[in-house]
Amino acid sequence: MSKSNAVLREVGSTNRTRISDYENAINGKTKLLLRVHRSNFEISGFTEQPSLAELIDLSRRRSIPLLEDLGSGMFFDLSSVGVGGEPGVLASLRAGVDVVTYSGDKLLGGPQAGLLSGRSDLIARMRSNPLFRALRVDKLTYAALEATLLAYLKQDFDAIPILRMIRLSKDEIGKRGQAIREKIQSPELMVECVDGASAIGGGAAPSATLPSRLLAVSSSRATASELASRLLARVPPVLARVEQGKVLLDLRTVFPEQDEAVGIALQQIVSD
Repeated sequence: MSKSNAVLREVGSTNRTRISDYENAINGKTKLLLRVHRSNFEISGFTEQPSLAELIDLSRRRSIPLLEDLGSGMFFDLSSVGVGGEPGVLASLRAGVDVVTYSGDKLLGGPQAGLLSGRSDLIARMRSNPLFRALRVDKLTYAALEATLLAYLKQDFDAIPILRMIRLSKDEIGKRGQAIREKIQSPELMVECVDGASAIGGGAAPSATLPSRLLAVSSSRATASELASRLLARVPPVLARVEQGKVLLDLRTVFPEQDEAVGIALQQIVSD
């Protein structure tokens, strides 16, 4: 915004903002109303913010476009897996937001990119900026993005890795973990299947978790940190986390065809 010579006027306070704060900040030079979704942090407690409907109404009354930066582009209804509070791109556009900005990766599940959707006249003005040609993505990114969006149109959610992982049930993950556990023959390694939670991510739904089953690994011959380091040093590396003296592996983010490699890695880390 600074490079474009725009002046950003912040309204409200850290935890409380009202629609009147937006309206009182409008002057003869105001060209855009902006709302940025808190996609990678959360404010709780004594908080307040204007609803999207209030902002759209203000935008229409004052003839000033409204832009919403969602951060993560969501076209899948997360409430179907028990996660609420994450706004979707289509919901914002249908409500009347003029332009929505979001990422091509994260919850959308495609290539890393920035996307703009909304009023055709406003998008056309942005495309006419000389910087668009310099900053536009390449053909490979377009191809990957097209494949991702076609999967959404076909409702083939399993074709999108992030959605396939999010939609996995606790029981499905538990069965895979149990199968790996039963193959571990090392008497010096203790592997348990325990209840746990999967974090969706820091770039979207930062406080949301999904119920999961975890592999909890420990050994009398090495500390949890040493075991985790050995897993990370393998080829291919196995990334785990350490909690309460145990190495925890969440198979939600492991493809089923990789389960065998995880089992082999666990079998060998004590002797590494």
